[in-house]
Amino acid sequence: MSEAAPPSASKRRRRFRVVAAVAAAAVTTSVVVATPASAQFPVGVGPVPISFHLRDDNGKWFDSGLNLFGDQSLAVAEMPRLGTVGGLTTGGELTSLLNSDLSGALGNLVRNVAGQVPVLGSLGTELWKALNLDSTLASIQSIGASNPDATASATKAAGLLGSFATELSTLPADQPLDLNALPVGLDLQGALNDLAKFAVKGPPVTVNFTVDPNESSGIRDPMGLIAPEGAQGFPYENPAGAFFGERSIQLTEPGLYAFTDMVTPYMLGAVVVDDPLTIGLDFGKASQVNSRNLVVPTNSDIVNRLVNTFFNITNPNNWQQFKADSENSFDPIQPPVPILEYDAAGNPVLIPNLDAYFDTKFSYPKTLAKGNQLPAAPGVGEVWIDTEMEEWAGKDKVGSATKVDVTNWTVDRKIGAPSIDMNNPHNMWTDKDYKYLYQTEWFSDKVDVFDRNTGQFIRSTQVGHNPAHVMTEPGSDNLVIGINAGNEVVELAPGGTNVLRKITVSPTGEVRHPHAHWTSADGKTVVTPNVLTNNASVIDMPTGTVKTEKTGQFPIATSMTPDSSKFYTADFLGESLTCVSLAGNACNENGQKVHSKTIDLWANYSPQDGPKSGAPFGGLTIQLPVSPDGKALLAANVLSQTVTVVDPKTDQIVKDLPCTGGCHGINFGAKKGGGYYAYVSNKFSNVMQIIDIDPNNDGNISDAKVAGQLTLDPTSSTKMDGSISGKAGYGGQGVLPVPLVYNGWAQQNQGSWRSQLTCQQLNPITPSACS
Repeated sequence: MSEAAPPSASKRRRRFRVVAAVAAAAVTTSVVVATPASAQFPVGVGPVPISFHLRDDNGKWFDSGLNLFGDQSLAVAEMPRLGTVGGLTTGGELTSLLNSDLSGALGNLVRNVAGQVPVLGSLGTELWKALNLDSTLASIQSIGASNPDATASATKAAGLLGSFATELSTLPADQPLDLNALPVGLDLQGALNDLAKFAVKGPPVTVNFTVDPNESSGIRDPMGLIAPEGAQGFPYENPAGAFFGERSIQLTEPGLYAFTDMVTPYMLGAVVVDDPLTIGLDFGKASQVNSRNLVVPTNSDIVNRLVNTFFNITNPNNWQQFKADSENSFDPIQPPVPILEYDAAGNPVLIPNLDAYFDTKFSYPKTLAKGNQLPAAPGVGEVWIDTEMEEWAGKDKVGSATKVDVTNWTVDRKIGAPSIDMNNPHNMWTDKDYKYLYQTEWFSDKVDVFDRNTGQFIRSTQVGHNPAHVMTEPGSDNLVIGINAGNEVVELAPGGTNVLRKITVSPTGEVRHPHAHWTSADGKTVVTPNVLTNNASVIDMPTGTVKTEKTGQFPIATSMTPDSSKFYTADFLGESLTCVSLAGNACNENGQKVHSKTIDLWANYSPQDGPKSGAPFGGLTIQLPVSPDGKALLAANVLSQTVTVVDPKTDQIVKDLPCTGGCHGINFGAKKGGGYYAYVSNKFSNVMQIIDIDPNNDGNISDAKVAGQLTLDPTSSTKMDGSISGKAGYGGQGVLPVPLVYNGWAQQNQGSWRSQLTCQQLNPITPSACS
């Protein structure tokens, strides 16, 4: 054993040969075969494939077969290097690269008694394993043994690696380390580069995406979010759209790859393709980010912010848990692994422990305020929230609809619908008489109808793959449903009794994947945002004709001003909002009326350095309704956990307000005594926020504020049609306040709530009716 080797090096090296043998066998057969779920590999070496199974289950949306500290959406691969004698070197047992065998030691490293992060040397002999130096050493020794010409280079590299470990022992675990600034750093990098000449890169890594109807009731459409610069095929989009079956891609460069589902973009998976001759898990020198055509150094705010967001979404243990009447600590778990990034100057930067680094960068742990902070003024009626990730006894699928009585701020009812195994309820609407609750099953192909008062199931109507949103048409009361994994909207008769017609959103025939549509106040126009084609379809409902308007990247939701003069899209990957006129020029740009305008949510954000302190910042935006009186637009941002407040009169950002993990849905309801509350849902926390856009009702929205917050867990008085087995209150997505107060719906019928509404609320854009 080399003097530089840690005590456990020989043991790990023996395990390395097992993976090498599997990889070599795959190369010999020259055939890539999809592995069944029962033999699913979370690791890959060249043609030994990684297999993601896209599932309906919480936290298993991109199931890699690996459970890493509660996360099941990450896989790791080794970029194979072929030696001069044709041998395949792997650089280590791949699962050991993730330090799952050191979780206790590394957790203690991050959370010592004094509340400080110790130096790396406190790990003692475990330092070699914690920084994957043993894996690097095994690669060095393997190359040296396989080629006599490489022996001298390998001996030099091994010695420098030992000196490198000694230098690191005095440094803190939570700070990025510029390797070139260390005394031995440049020499070590040079020695590894020299050694690489004797072990050229082998074949690319294969990734299989499997969509099995036994695992996913809905069809899926995976695409790339992040890849190393130069990766061939990125962003791996499929023009044919969503599918059942299997699709394969090739990862051609070492580094970080991340994926999402174009139908359900909070479903995430990732692969780290590691170069065995680098220190730590290799993120690559620069990342292509599927947003604004970004290419950024891997040691940048946007890459690290997206990685942090990934682990806070894909690991259910990292979802924010609010307690109703007391504060709680939020301390998410990130893998305690060493990561190699590169800064803007091209210098290699080692993150010794990702968990410790993110604790420092993102200020973990955080204190969550008590969940129940009730507004001073009540609302009118009720609000329904789709708690899409609640787990119920007797159900294979997740999700429920949760009713909050906003007159006293209590969770009044939950509909889990175990009798029909309701699958990921996503968005809701109601009829003009408030008899029905219309509920889409996003991961299925149905719209369900319930009795709004009793929660009793009435019927389901099959409409098409992955129906996302539903609204009614003022006047006819017909339902309009967007078929997210398809290419059309479906119109149903009142009560959801039968399909009246299907209207394609794509007059040119390409698949568009429409998501959260909006309907005009007169019911004659429907606008769909099309995530696959970066545009919006404007549908004339009387004739069924469609025209197309350009938007930002990956438009996922729409809204309209109450006079239906213009619509907005939330450009999920464009980090922007787009305003588009529906008739004459109605959008505002520098004091002029224009046909369309982009509202930049990153005006105060640098992808390299991060957000400007105290300035509005948004990103990964989802729902964005305009208030019934046209005073404000509110946009929910996943990336920044904020709600952006926009003035529709100027189409300029006014401010932002805080929300919580997975900020998603917003809709407006009536505030008792006048004005409106916006109810905000959050996928990855168990609370909703209540925003008052104009607390003093003076027409100036600069004082918009979060007026309150409410936990969505059931109480002893909550009426339920079953029992919750896990994730109570989680998965907040669709939001439906009742009575409906948007222009066109507000004038139809307010039932027993009419006496509680002001004249202005009954006539949201015609103040003359109240004079």
